[in-house]
Amino acid sequence: MKKDIFIPKVEGVYIAIVNEYNDVYKTQDWNAYIINDKDVDLDTVIIVTSGYSDSKTTSVFRKKIDKLPKKSYAKIELIQEELFALNNQFKVTFFEGNTMYDKTYTFRKNTINLNALQAVPLMKVRGVVVK
Repeated sequence: MKKDIFIPKVEGVYIAIVNEYNDVYKTQDWNAYIINDKDVDLDTVIIVTSGYSDSKTTSVFRKKIDKLPKKSYAKIELIQEELFALNNQFKVTFFEGNTMYDKTYTFRKNTINLNALQAVPLMKVRGVVVK
């Protein structure tokens, strides 16, 4: 029975954590983004995030994006630096046409830092990316 279930592979959708300047509060903030580098729109994008370690677990955060246009990105949430000591998990589910896709992106503990910054697709900024 399980062998009959088709689970398509997610490609062209990434999660990035970007360090950017906040004009309102005059601070450097870390923000999480979802990036759609595909040539098609994504519908009903649901993102469930949480942080965890052996001894700690954060509360669960949920976000829904009705439509994420092709070659675009959207902000998910602000991330406090204290959470970088935890594994940060982003479970992403979306529809492409009539097909549902699902993928879990994990930023391992202590991997989000200024030394790990790289070019982020589509955004023309530097950040930590999980593909």
